[in-house]
Amino acid sequence: MASLLLGSTMLATPVLAQDAVPAADEADSTAIVVTGSRISRSDLKTSSPLSVISSAEIALRQPNSAEELIRNLPSVRPSLGSGVNNGGNGSATIDLRGLGDNRTLVILDGRRITPFGLDGIVNLNVIPVGLVERVDVVTGGASSVYGADAVAGVVNFITKRDFSGVKLTSNYRISERGDARRLRTDLLVGANLDGGRGNVVLGISYSKRDALKAVDRDFSAVPVSSVTGQASTSSLSVPAIFQSSLASATRPGGLPTIGYGAIIDPTTGAFRAATLEDAATSNIGNYLQTPLESINAYAAARYEVTSGIELYATAMFSKNRTQLALNSTGTFSNAYALPLNNPYLPAAARAQLCAANNISVSACNAAASVIGGPEAAGYRTVTVTPSRRFSEYGFRYNTNDSTMFQLQVGLRGNITSTLKFDVSGQYGETTQNQLRENWGSNSRVTQALLAYRDASGNPVCQNTANGCVPLNIFGGLGSITPDMLTFVGLDSMVRRLVKLSVVTGSVSGDLFGVTSPFATNPIAFAIGAEYRKTSARATPDASAQIQGEVLGSGARTPPDYGSYNVKEAFGELIVPLIEDGFVKSATLEAGIRLSDYSTTGSSTTWKAGGSVEPVGGIKLRAMYQMAVRSPNIQELYQSPVRALGNLTVDPCAGASPSVPESLCLATGAPAGSYGSIPQPASGQINISTQGNPNLDVERARTWTVGAVFAPSFLPGFSATVDWFRIRISDLISAPSQSDILNGCYSSSLNPSLTPNAFCALIERNPVTGTLNTGVEAAGVILSSSNLGRMGTGGIDWTVQYRFDLARVFGGNPGQFDLAMNGTWLDYFWTQSTPNTITRECSGRYSTGCTNARPKWKWNVRGTYSSGPFSASLLWTHLSGVEFEPIGPAAGTVPLTTPQAGSSSSAYNGVLAAFRNIPAYDYFDLNLGVDVTKELSLSLLVENLFDKQPPQLGSGVAGTAFNNGNTMPTTYDPIGRSFTVSARVKF
Repeated sequence: MASLLLGSTMLATPVLAQDAVPAADEADSTAIVVTGSRISRSDLKTSSPLSVISSAEIALRQPNSAEELIRNLPSVRPSLGSGVNNGGNGSATIDLRGLGDNRTLVILDGRRITPFGLDGIVNLNVIPVGLVERVDVVTGGASSVYGADAVAGVVNFITKRDFSGVKLTSNYRISERGDARRLRTDLLVGANLDGGRGNVVLGISYSKRDALKAVDRDFSAVPVSSVTGQASTSSLSVPAIFQSSLASATRPGGLPTIGYGAIIDPTTGAFRAATLEDAATSNIGNYLQTPLESINAYAAARYEVTSGIELYATAMFSKNRTQLALNSTGTFSNAYALPLNNPYLPAAARAQLCAANNISVSACNAAASVIGGPEAAGYRTVTVTPSRRFSEYGFRYNTNDSTMFQLQVGLRGNITSTLKFDVSGQYGETTQNQLRENWGSNSRVTQALLAYRDASGNPVCQNTANGCVPLNIFGGLGSITPDMLTFVGLDSMVRRLVKLSVVTGSVSGDLFGVTSPFATNPIAFAIGAEYRKTSARATPDASAQIQGEVLGSGARTPPDYGSYNVKEAFGELIVPLIEDGFVKSATLEAGIRLSDYSTTGSSTTWKAGGSVEPVGGIKLRAMYQMAVRSPNIQELYQSPVRALGNLTVDPCAGASPSVPESLCLATGAPAGSYGSIPQPASGQINISTQGNPNLDVERARTWTVGAVFAPSFLPGFSATVDWFRIRISDLISAPSQSDILNGCYSSSLNPSLTPNAFCALIERNPVTGTLNTGVEAAGVILSSSNLGRMGTGGIDWTVQYRFDLARVFGGNPGQFDLAMNGTWLDYFWTQSTPNTITRECSGRYSTGCTNARPKWKWNVRGTYSSGPFSASLLWTHLSGVEFEPIGPAAGTVPLTTPQAGSSSSAYNGVLAAFRNIPAYDYFDLNLGVDVTKELSLSLLVENLFDKQPPQLGSGVAGTAFNNGNTMPTTYDPIGRSFTVSARVKF
């Protein structure tokens, strides 16, 4: 381990390290292709900011997956991964600059990877992290080189090459509390062929990550409402809570007033007001860390078929299983027809239901004694909205089994001594089987409630098809029997298939020896062409395609299919203008990519920039890029679908709604429901989305200006600083849930509180008036367009210093390495349409901004090594963030006058205690020793001081990222943990 650290312990190797020019006799053998350029030269100086995670840093971090390796980089915003439970899809993704993971291009050895789903995003779980030599991250000027969709940048995982021998590495982590275990084992085997003319490398990696349940940590065991500060409530309970009419103070029959709803008292059999204890829920079924089991295999072979011509091939296979878990399913306040002769309905409750529905006592009693269904005289039903949690069923699971394979074959070599070529073709497929277990069938619940007692007194269904068993939702735990669960139970499957085909070819080298009169190195160029086809298909089973059939899903899953192809030509030029003249060097760089998409037509991406080295050790650089991203298959072709979003307080709900009745009626609430509309079940509402085949491209402009310092008077020291600015116009976006709700219901944005364009995008349940009860409520309707815009800017920096202690102390006391990598996020604003607010999210979090975006993020690593021993300490800093207040109307860019102060109305009712997160600092300690030349051991202690995550309550940052009363993708939910690692090489 220590020998690895001597090579490089840097968090981010600066570009200057890539600029080192080898001796003349080494030039051919050390020619490199730096990510961000296709030009292969030993003297390459790139003008784009480039950071590198070295092999030594990978060894120090001991990641279980590529996601763990990448997510803490200052330029990266955490996205889907191990910390996302409800709202995850089984993948792990990366989001450079926070611009969206669909705007970050992830590649392996400079080649595209087959996407995970219809959105075209790569699943990081397929990366064989144990076989990765280094990771290059380019955050400017990459679109013209690798693809127009690299708007935010490129993350290039580079595997080990020309390996000979056997290497076995294994690590095992366990938390201080004895959980959150993870294991990773990697085997790498390689051999040279035919006297060095060829090489074959095979790597296999196995990893397993155990689940960490929310109930296993004190801060997340019980969900806390961000509005009340008390335990969060759910409309699902045991026994069932009934909503709507049963909770109205204006109804006859002695029914309770609104609050948590009405529940049947098991002693009296009558409805009473539900209490907080009745409605309280827990996180017993939820994960803070989702489980993962993964097998990745990667093989690479090359053979020099003739002098200067090499045949190469790679094969990649990945099999992953992830699981998401939620609390037990239930009826979720769906509206059901309940016969008054239902065999399990208590007499006292029946009488109250009849009174509430203006049914006379005689008619009620007659209906109760009916033997039969609608054909029988006197038969009556009432509509109820029960919320019974099927705790007897166990937890709900989403299990995602995915398999990816990818093959590539190519030929590369020398055309002349200064010209190279590379042609290749690749094909890959990703298949997913997403199984929803223990969710239940809404239609069978409907069937099972339509029941009566036969002449013998036995409960029977009106419709006995499918072996119907009458369902008892009125009793306590255990009243739903195994036979009942068997009947209403439902598992549902969705299968997805994504295919990617790529054919590409390029020529690169010197431009026929043409040089600037003030330089000795010739102009370098690269030209090429690429054809790419992507297709994707989603095939749900029959039950998944029926709106509301899968209980608690919030959405139907329609079949989807789409495809597109793109033909591209690209070119790149690097012009050394001056070398060793009145400045040390001056270089121009340019690139262009012409794309013809089958969906959006022709577009052009280009970059232009350069660098100047006025004196040795100081380099100034700048780059401008115009990138064009075409919409992906999901954005274009997704069928209408309903999902779930977070909302704790509905402005139209409760006994005293905060908005006028007219506004609630205008958004779909039925007449007479005002004052009795229940709050959102489980703090969630329906969200309706669909694709838009008329979408056009979005355009992004990126500016970077920076400097590199490596003064000769301070050996071992280097630093970089880069200012960046990104503007995206014609942004493919939809108004967020909070944009629409605030635009309609907030007096800050709708001063007259009268129906407007935002209100037209809200569709309530026509029976109950809620935004999520039953299958009828579309909820908040999100429609994509090219009317949005987005912008961000800030400064990246790195500092590195390698100091040989012998220079001070003499002898051989060892070496100290210091590395710092940081980002200052000056601003990040987004506007989904011209009529929505401009949302400023830098230093903030909310359901609109989602998870936290600290203004300052940095990593600092200090490493001491001496002989076979090493010790390394990593400090990660996240600056404090605040909850986003409701802002003014659109037009301010960035948002400069948000509503401030203590009024909770400016914060959607979120309590002051949950509106701020202080700065967080984490420390990780790694101790390593080379026991022998072949064996290395290390111990990693993460979160050294057992820093607990912030407690935020629920509903403050979006369902996916606000999990377990915190943000587990941003802040560590595990606590102090220990990882032991061993490496054997021979």
